Amino acid sequence: MPQDFAPAAGSCACGAVRLTLQRPPLYVHACHCTRCQRETGGPFAHHAVVAWCDMTVQGEAPVFAAVPADSGTRHWVAHCPRCRTVLWNEWGSRRAVTRYVRVGVLDEPGRFPPLAHIFVRSKQPWVSLDGAAGFEGHYPADHWPAGSRDRWRQARKARQAERERPKAQRPLTVR
Repeated sequence: MPQDFAPAAGSCACGAVRLTLQRPPLYVHACHCTRCQRETGGPFAHHAVVAWCDMTVQGEAPVFAAVPADSGTRHWVAHCPRCRTVLWNEWGSRRAVTRYVRVGVLDEPGRFPPLAHIFVRSKQPWVSLDGAAGFEGHYPADHWPAGSRDRWRQARKARQAERERPKAQRPLTVR
């Protein structure tokens, strides 16, 4: 992603919830796992992995639903309270370090082609990959560019500091 990144805006179908990526995604992938296929109703989910602190939310507060994952754990799915458009997922915790933003909700989704395809072991047989890296399961942690791994560590520290503050001192925003 270029250093001169222009913020990327998006919204749900009705426009009640808007979001803005203030910095480039840490990574962009297409997930072909069976859960993503079920949740999207399509052959894969196209995610921009974004540090929680690099995204702002405007308008109505999204509603979250806990959804089971193939691993036996759960992830949290954020959707518009009016039109129910799914906007992003948070894995393992409602206040995760990263958000998996559905690229299709962005105003310019073409800016974010997948850099990798994951869980290709369960991809539909008629889907052909576009030349990006393909992984039978998830990609290894060192597959992200070094700068993205550094930004993730910074976001993790910021999230941990926020979690340590008393609830009354935490911001009320969805940020």
